[in-house]
Formats: sequence, C-alpha cells, structure tokens
Amino acid sequence: MSASVVAMQSTMRKQRIQDWFFHKITLVFALSVLLVLVGIIVSLMIGAWPALKEYGPAFVTTVEWDPVNDQYGAAIAIVGTLVTSAIALLIAFPISFGIALFLTEVCPVWLRRPLGTAVELLAGVPSIIYGMWGLFVFAPLFGDYVQPLLKSTLGTLPWIGVLFKGPAMGMGVLTAGLILAVMIIPFISSVMRDVFEIVPAVLKESAYGLGCTRWEVVRKVVLPYTKTGVVGGVMLGLGRALGETMAVTFVIGNANKLSASLFAPGASIASTLANEFAEATTAMHVSSLYGLALILFVITFIVLSAAKLMLMGMSRKEGVK
Repeated sequence: MSASVVAMQSTMRKQRIQDWFFHKITLVFALSVLLVLVGIIVSLMIGAWPALKEYGPAFVTTVEWDPVNDQYGAAIAIVGTLVTSAIALLIAFPISFGIALFLTEVCPVWLRRPLGTAVELLAGVPSIIYGMWGLFVFAPLFGDYVQPLLKSTLGTLPWIGVLFKGPAMGMGVLTAGLILAVMIIPFISSVMRDVFEIVPAVLKESAYGLGCTRWEVVRKVVLPYTKTGVVGGVMLGLGRALGETMAVTFVIGNANKLSASLFAPGASIASTLANEFAEATTAMHVSSLYGLALILFVITFIVLSAAKLMLMGMSRKEGVK
C-alpha cells in the first residue's frame, strides 16, 4: 500500500471523526433549546398550579383582580394584552410593508443606506425609552389633541363610537397600542426589507420586461417569493407586542377594570407581572401571577402555531395549482 493511500485513509478517518463530533455537538445545542423550553413550561405550571386548582377554568374568564381580598381572575389582563397587540399590528403592518417596499423597490440608491440604518437603530432602542417618551411626550399631546378629535368624530358613529368615548386622559389602551406599533415597526420592516432583497433580480426584470407595473411585480413576484419571511417578520413583531412590558406599563394606565372605550386605562399580562410580582405577599397572589405568565406563553404558542399552519395551507394550495 502506497504512502499516498495511507495518508488519504488517515485523512478520511480524521474527517469522519470530526463529522461525528460536529453532529453530536450541534445535536446537543438543538436539544438544549428544547430542554430550556420544557423547563420554562414545567416551572410555570408548577407555580401556577395552586391558582389553577383553586379557580379552575374560571380563572381565564373571571374579571375580578383584587389583591386585597385575595381574589384573582385573568380576563382583564388577557383582554388588555390582545387588544393592545391587535391595535399595534393593525397599524404597524401596512406601515412596515410600505417602508420595506420603498427601501427595496423605490428608494434612490444614495438614500437607501441611511434610511435602512435609521430603521435598524430604531429597532435597537430599549423599550423603556419608548415608554418614557410615550409617558412624557406622546401621551400629553395625544390627550390634548388627538383623543378629543377622535371623540368628536369617530365617537359619534354607531357601533364603533363606544370605542372612542370617555375622558381624554392621554393614557390608556389605545395609547399603549400606538406605542407598541412604534416599537414593532422597525422589527417588521427590517425583516421585510431583508427578505425582499433576496428576490432574484432576474425574476423582477423578467416581469418588467413583460410589461408589469411596479405594483404587479411586487404582488405577483416579490410577495409570493418571500411570503414565509413576511409572515415571520409579522410574527416577530406580534411576539414582541404580546410580551412587551415596560413601554406598556408606562402608558396603559394600570387599572384592573374592563371598559369598552379604548381611551380608558387598562392592564396587560406583562404590565400586571411587572407591577405586582415584586410586591406579591400571599401564595395565591404569586400563583395567580404565574398563571398569567403561563397564559401569555400559551397565547404566544397559539399565535405561532396559527402562523405555521397558515403557511402550510398556502404551500398546499400552491401545490394544487
């Protein structure tokens, strides 16, 4: 056997050993994520068990949250979380889509980099800064000018008018939703911009060559090619909106009551945890807060699962076509 063959066999043996170690190390990294996830679920369930055992399924639908009498229900916090997140996503999605579309398809080359950098810088601003800005700058202006305008216009309409009634204090559920929208716009637009940029130029140029307008290229070429990334960006923003703590705590009003008006103060799951966890004294109070955290985890899981199922359904429809 020649020396070159021996050297080649030795090299191949060394590579197989390296591949084996690489496979096992990456497997450990992947399993560690699942381990952490299971650990979080187990710890939340253990902490929430006394409250869930005491109140049962009624814990989710009960409105009363009274630490004085040691009676707790999660309905107020759940509604506040869902409403503020829905407002934020309703406002942020079209704006983020427009920003990403402008940066990738319309913006001049000399302006593209500065604007992109500005969007990325906004995504890195700590949430407490948004909360302080919302409390000291946005909320007073919103209460003095915008809320009275909404009250005198939309507040007089049937059906939706009830959403815009009540005193214009500046802080409340609507303000929290708007601050969340400002926070998640940079996240969603950054992801959308990145996925729009990976569309092969030849596809867009071919569409333009066939006579398509810019909007037709975006609708028929860019969006179908990047739908997974777009949905991922939206889910990233929604996930941050659902779990945002400090910014919401500053401007939502932190009132444990339900109101049909978006001007009224309210509470979210994250703001309730931030305000009360350090001061919870009774075992039932602490367990109820764990229950809120578990519910927030379940809501996030349901949202992500729904997004995954939606993408799978879209893929199946494409296969049928």
